[in-house]
Amino acid sequence: MLGARTGIAGRRVLDLYAGSGALGLEAASRGAEAVLLVESDPRAARTLRSNIAALDFGDVCRLSTARVMTLLAQPPPEPYDVVFLDPPYALPEKELTRTLAALVENSWLSADAVIAVERSTRSPEPAWPATVTCEEGRRYGETTLWLARPVVRSPRGEREQDRDPEQKGVQ
Repeated sequence: MLGARTGIAGRRVLDLYAGSGALGLEAASRGAEAVLLVESDPRAARTLRSNIAALDFGDVCRLSTARVMTLLAQPPPEPYDVVFLDPPYALPEKELTRTLAALVENSWLSADAVIAVERSTRSPEPAWPATVTCEEGRRYGETTLWLARPVVRSPRGEREQDRDPEQKGVQ
């Protein structure tokens, strides 16, 4: 589903709530330029550090053991093209909303970024910031994967997503 929207090769990838790092490490194996994996749990971070070393991805992958909101409080040196959020299902919706807002407010997203959020099917659709639009939600058993992008505005200031499809690309 994500592969149809964006290639990973040459892209900057942010993996929040990384756990063992499966998503970020897969991105590195597919040619991502840089991968930042964020995992604050000490046990999971040790496993993740070992996985990075075992796969010899130290030149592409960087691990941050900061809490997600602490990391997102400051702008990154460069924005990210692909952002994975796979928080614990028990993460309150309000905290997820704050996380998504911090990605936008602190310039973590490139103009053509793809945001992938994994949640329990029992959770509601994430509350997206006004400058992000959800493109799709797809259910996989007990999991729903939500894909979103920053809103693209035309030179006249209207949302590209709201324009007549026959008028897109016409200035």
